[in-house]
Amino acid sequence: MEVFACKGCGTALTRPLTRVPYPVYAGLQYGNGVTMPVLMEAGTYGVDEGPAGEPRLIVIAPGDAHGTAMVQRRELGACCGVDGRYGPNVTCAGCGRKVATRVDDCSLWQATWLEPAAVSPVPAGPDRPAADWPTVTDRWRAADLSDGDGRRSIRWDVEAAVTLAHLVHAADGAPLALAAGPLALAFRPLLAQLPPPEPGPARRAALAGPGLPPTGPRADIAVVPRHPRTGEYWPTPPGVTAVPLAAAFWASLVFRDERELAPATGGLPPGVERDYPLPPHPLYPAYLDRWLFRAVLNRLNGVEGTPDDWW
Repeated sequence: MEVFACKGCGTALTRPLTRVPYPVYAGLQYGNGVTMPVLMEAGTYGVDEGPAGEPRLIVIAPGDAHGTAMVQRRELGACCGVDGRYGPNVTCAGCGRKVATRVDDCSLWQATWLEPAAVSPVPAGPDRPAADWPTVTDRWRAADLSDGDGRRSIRWDVEAAVTLAHLVHAADGAPLALAAGPLALAFRPLLAQLPPPEPGPARRAALAGPGLPPTGPRADIAVVPRHPRTGEYWPTPPGVTAVPLAAAFWASLVFRDERELAPATGGLPPGVERDYPLPPHPLYPAYLDRWLFRAVLNRLNGVEGTPDDWW
């Protein structure tokens, strides 16, 4: 674990934090006027590294910043909050040095971006042991593909775009045959928004991972959970391509039972059950973030540039 301290005076600027993989969608702007969630889980930080391994960006949850103060200034052009367009707006409480940028405007992830040139990581003891797979998937079973009011989960939208890019890359131009059930229900509407592949033999994709026994014919592609701490994928057998899905949503697809069974009343025979309440479904159709999808596919294919260069 590390505490980030001010390079100017040594004041501790964060609580002890554990490093986790940097979210590939960290810089994504989502929609228009959308209230965004906090990007990083409390107690963690992510680092975007340059080609030589140098930290270009360091991101933490806003609540993990300590010993800091906000710069009081007008943020012209921001809509519902602060968007950081004028540079660092958080100072060290010890010496006044600008050390970070707090972002909380609509359509932007809520986050605090530490300035790599202004802070230093200081060891703060060993990391807590990474949870094993059963613990990870059990912990994250509460994730849902839609919010309580019927709107799509923003985090599901971005994680689904990442996984779809991996699926398309693993198919290598062949059609994708998604195993019937939760995987097909979640990803078939997104796959339908892409240009159709060339005709040919399809590659079968199915869910696989801890606590899930294999069913049906062996899949060519296994959609497996991605560990939230280490970023590792659930291991697959030789010859099966692993495609990652955030553990929260993998567990939701595999284990979550959307239907709450209740005894029927009235004229139905004894022992008959019905669904109550109705299973939750989003009010809006499936949404594919094409920019993020192409950005991830671009990276997987080793193509230089950003999607804006060739979209």
